[in-house]
Amino acid sequence: MEKTSAVTRRDMMVGGGAALTLARAPVPQAFALDERGTVATGVVFENRSGAGRRQRSDPGIAGVLVSNGREVVRTDSEGRYALPVDKETIIFVIKPTGYAVPVERGTMLPRFYYIHQPNGTPAHLGLRYRGIPPSGPLPSSVDFPLTRVEEPDRFEVLLLSDPHAGGSAEIDFIRSGVVNPLIGTKAAFGLTTGDIMSDDLSLYARYNRLIGRLGVPWHNIVGNHDLNLDAPDGRYSRETFKQTFGPTYSAFEHGGTLFLMLDNVEYFGARAGGDCAYQGRFGKRQLAFVANVLNETPVDRLVIAAMHIPLCTHLDPDDPASNTMDGSALIKLLEDRPSVSFAGHTHTTEHHYLSSGKSRFAETPHHHHVLTAVSGSWWSGPYDRRGVAAADSCDGTPNGFHVLSIEGNRCTTRFVPAKDSNARQVRIMIDLGARRSRADENARMLELLGAPIERNEVGSADLVVNVFDGGPRTLVEYRIGERAPVRMERERRIDPFVQEVFARNQATKKPWVEAEPCSHIWVARLPPDLEVGTHCINVRVVDEYAREHHDHLVLEVGEAETGAANAGH
Repeated sequence: MEKTSAVTRRDMMVGGGAALTLARAPVPQAFALDERGTVATGVVFENRSGAGRRQRSDPGIAGVLVSNGREVVRTDSEGRYALPVDKETIIFVIKPTGYAVPVERGTMLPRFYYIHQPNGTPAHLGLRYRGIPPSGPLPSSVDFPLTRVEEPDRFEVLLLSDPHAGGSAEIDFIRSGVVNPLIGTKAAFGLTTGDIMSDDLSLYARYNRLIGRLGVPWHNIVGNHDLNLDAPDGRYSRETFKQTFGPTYSAFEHGGTLFLMLDNVEYFGARAGGDCAYQGRFGKRQLAFVANVLNETPVDRLVIAAMHIPLCTHLDPDDPASNTMDGSALIKLLEDRPSVSFAGHTHTTEHHYLSSGKSRFAETPHHHHVLTAVSGSWWSGPYDRRGVAAADSCDGTPNGFHVLSIEGNRCTTRFVPAKDSNARQVRIMIDLGARRSRADENARMLELLGAPIERNEVGSADLVVNVFDGGPRTLVEYRIGERAPVRMERERRIDPFVQEVFARNQATKKPWVEAEPCSHIWVARLPPDLEVGTHCINVRVVDEYAREHHDHLVLEVGEAETGAANAGH
């Protein structure tokens, strides 16, 4: 775990700014403004004193990037910078490799920004959840402290998506299902790709305290359920998020990797019935920020981009609320670099390989990974022995999270199911479909998991494998005994197991939750000549990163009368 400086909420509110002013940065000619414009100046300094506010013993740091959300500048030889600001600007430092920003005590939230909003959130809006208090006049120097740390280029990052804390029960689930198992995990930091809340923004404080117990800095991205939904439009829809976490998009380096924390929820305002209207879009200002940061980043540097709404999704490729309308513009910026992007939102697990058609490296398109939701099916039941919702996702993936492993300019991810101590990566099922009907409500589930089937049914039975984090580059095959391996085919279809779980647990299932077609199902027909007896079906998976996984299912085949005898058991 990297060494970081802890700050209080009061320290954060000045962002390290309003500190001892040793020198005032000149206004660059490129930022010539009219009489309505303002220029923020300050110093990025090494916090050798540990005071958090610049002392005479704290030298400025040259070459550090600072931004106002569009322009990106480097500090001069004395650590000074100057940036144009308007009446609602967040100025932030882009942490370089080898340094740490302060983190807030108790929550481990990074404090790397200064909110310049002299009048605060307009009171006439009457937002239900707190907004930004008036910041007052711009300080004469907005300074940012950094602490020198060791940052190897080999490290891990915890990736969460869609915790959906909608009440005290869901926060209990997050504590028991995610935080408790992760205590002591060796990770450099963590990040959450949005929908931290389920609209009730008053729960941020409790949630952040729980995540803070993991003991690593934690970055957060805004989702559509993290908005002030009573805001009339997008302009003031992030006031509580900004007050809690800071800028809605930013960047930082760690161990030589550039991380882009992006905001692609374009909010149009509340609709009748309390719902909200939004779509996936970055917008020109944010894309200009990304381009400006990349212009200052070597082309061989690994770039990780994280956002809430996917660039695209198998779930509904034509839905503007589930896809990013200007996602191709981001791909164009990233595709000639080693890069990968992550999103959440759809509560599915997906891998996409995308290209703008203009890349010099068409054989290595941009990898976009839609992450498994922590809340799975929005914390739908049934409940386990702890009282935690099973929460299997609509595509059959168990709820859980991912771990990003980085080494140099290469990276891999691994899926971690929240409830399986064996970290199982696949589910193997036998699907007879509608070819057999049972009076016993348990029979369908038992058949899926390998209960005895009749010999004359074997040739019409499908072996179905859900590779929870599988994608288009995943290879799946099965083998029975000494028979030759059989290559399985990827097929977009509903996971029959989760379909059965939802059907049998209507009382504890959220009303909008239904089994959805899954993009990581592999199917093959069982051999019709499989003899009566007990067989072990061995499944081999080679995943998106060419790693092997193995699992198995024991299948019993009986004569017709044996199958009938077992039908009621």
